Amino acid sequence: MVNIDEFAGRIQKVIDYYSLSASGFADKVGVQRSSISHILSGRNKPSLDFVMKILKAFPEVDLYWLLNGKGTFPKSETPPPVQKVETPTPTDSQNLFTEVQSEKKEVEASTNIPQQPQKILERQISSAEKEIDKVIIFYKDGTYQLYKN
Repeated sequence: MVNIDEFAGRIQKVIDYYSLSASGFADKVGVQRSSISHILSGRNKPSLDFVMKILKAFPEVDLYWLLNGKGTFPKSETPPPVQKVETPTPTDSQNLFTEVQSEKKEVEASTNIPQQPQKILERQISSAEKEIDKVIIFYKDGTYQLYKN
């Protein structure tokens, strides 16, 4: 649950940080001036729409900090560290790259390549001869998996 008095204090920090008046803040956020006054005085609770408008108008404001007071304001310039997910090393029989390359060669052998200009054909041949060294899969939660040949 959001503590209204502490929330109002964090709004005041944002207003002070940007050297705005309460009415200037309301104009920048796109809300009525009276709503800022009511929230700062503790009379009204902020709506989700109000919070989202603040985040849109001031991208340096962190949502978690604004609601709970945890985190930093303004947002830190350095992104949080990426968490590495350990994956087992595949054995030769499980080698992802060998399987993909052999499937690619099968597909190339089974398709008829029409006559193409020499440069395009050379580029296709040279890229087909290249070996994949590693594949990295990034997940939205900040973790990743690394597959090495």
